[in-house]
Amino acid sequence: MTIRLYDTATREVRDFVPLREGKAGLYVCGLTVQSEPHVGHVRSAVNFDVLQRWLRHRGYEVTFIRNITDIDDKILSKSAEQGRPWYNLAYAMRIELDKAYAALNVAPPTYEPAATGHVPEMIELIERLIERGHAYPAADGSGDVYFDVRSWPSYGELTHQGVDDMEPAADADPRGKRDPRDFALWKGRKDSEPETASWPSPWGRGRPGWHIECSAMAGKYLGDAFDIHGGGVDLRFPHHENEQAQSRAAGGAFASYWMHNAWITTAGEKMSKSLGNTLSIPSILERYRGAELRFYVVAAHYRSHVEFSFDALDEAAVGYRRIEAFLERVGPAAGGEWPIPEAFAAAMDDDLGTPAAVAVLYDTVREGNRRLAEGDDVSEQAAFVNGMLDVLGVHPADPAWAGSGASGTEERLSAAVDALVAGLLEERAQARADKDWARADTIRDRIKAAGIDVTDTPDGPTWSVN
Repeated sequence: MTIRLYDTATREVRDFVPLREGKAGLYVCGLTVQSEPHVGHVRSAVNFDVLQRWLRHRGYEVTFIRNITDIDDKILSKSAEQGRPWYNLAYAMRIELDKAYAALNVAPPTYEPAATGHVPEMIELIERLIERGHAYPAADGSGDVYFDVRSWPSYGELTHQGVDDMEPAADADPRGKRDPRDFALWKGRKDSEPETASWPSPWGRGRPGWHIECSAMAGKYLGDAFDIHGGGVDLRFPHHENEQAQSRAAGGAFASYWMHNAWITTAGEKMSKSLGNTLSIPSILERYRGAELRFYVVAAHYRSHVEFSFDALDEAAVGYRRIEAFLERVGPAAGGEWPIPEAFAAAMDDDLGTPAAVAVLYDTVREGNRRLAEGDDVSEQAAFVNGMLDVLGVHPADPAWAGSGASGTEERLSAAVDALVAGLLEERAQARADKDWARADTIRDRIKAAGIDVTDTPDGPTWSVN
């Protein structure tokens, strides 16, 4: 089956047809390393990690580029507040970001370029835009350079807006602009900014604007035309709109498909540092394992807004432990590539339909537990479960989970017991549903013999160590 993806630009689910047969170029806007990453940040990383894993599973050779913005107004502001060099803050926060990615088994991209390492490419791109009549140095002597939105008739096509309906750009003093919606490609150095945060250019010392960074890095590593550009939905405007306009105005075709993941919200608002409603990855991993947090993230469709709650995370963690319990009972999986059910593949091919894919995973585990209870062979179900977990990046045996979150012996033991008991309770519930009272009593007695009390409640069985 052909992979189908929702293209934000056309607002349609389209067949994925790569520019080069058997190959896929993917560029994802990474983070601005200004402070510690939170769970809202890692959603994008996890979602696009699942995408690149699925593309590879379907046989594509993927070149995956995810950038780092390590020079920015916010980085300069926060570093000044903390009394530390801006590059020290950016470097320290990049280390924290790498830890968060590793803790959630986000596979490294093909390359992860940093903005500060690509200033020459940005200057070259700005010069090309000036030569083509789509950019201009400000006439106020500031050293700023702006993109002329009126010079590009297609400006606004990504977000389906007209120029006159847009808010003025907020990234520079409007005095040097021809139009208030023109956006900065280059920012002349201000006396209040450190000398180290500027580079020589034809327009004087300064630093790149945010939007030009991604265009230059995507072009360098993926070429003037590539397949998929991804990022958070909040980046559609102005960031991605501006990226597309400046890249195409410079002569490149840029991205064929645009994909955007939705927010994780708290109290109905986007999870963000400015709102003060962040949940840092290290703090969550004190309570949950990395695999459980990742499973919680992938279980929701990437385009669905998720209202974060610890109750929902608890539910996902319990579900994951039931899957683990099944694999524990089956025994170690044989190496090699595992198969996946057709229903799972169909769900993933349909715009990364992970909710339906996870439902297939749960159904397969339930069938496996039923067959185990009846003494039947479960090799097919076990292989399917292993394959699906591997595609989603949550396989319990993946070496990436070693020491990831809740890593003490006591926490690991608690998680293992919880998973095993959950599996037995699910088996008992199935036996009761089948009116096989003898089997249900046998399972209950096995649990009780292990020193665990089970209480049946209207909301389902609960257990405790006696």
